[in-house]
Amino acid sequence: MTYALASVLQQALYARLTGDAALDALVGGAVYDAAPPGVPPSLYVLIGPEKVQGRSDKTAGGAEHDLSVSVVTDAAGFANAKAAAAAVCDALVDAPLALSRGHLVGLHFRRATAGRSGTERRIDLTFRARVEDDAAA
Repeated sequence: MTYALASVLQQALYARLTGDAALDALVGGAVYDAAPPGVPPSLYVLIGPEKVQGRSDKTAGGAEHDLSVSVVTDAAGFANAKAAAAAVCDALVDAPLALSRGHLVGLHFRRATAGRSGTERRIDLTFRARVEDDAAA
């Protein structure tokens, strides 16, 4: 197993999401890897927690990252959040992410959960990324 690619994977995901024109049109650049400071935007994307399992073999160190990307809004309904969640999926599923170390084997959608808490609506998307660390071979 290796956790060595966690940071470079997050950097690549962030770059992909902030560089996606369709998502940017919906959230206006409001993509974060930590909770936004102060009063958050009305609609934003948050790269969240991950769970990692080792997937090394004789040829390379590897890992499977189950990672969350959340769409959060204070809007009365889910329509804008669902549109942004769809744009996140379109940007990430099978994306050819370039990592500064190792390589991405695949990136796939696993599940989504939509819910509300008070006035906040939130869609938590889970993706699975399989990475291999060429340096660990």
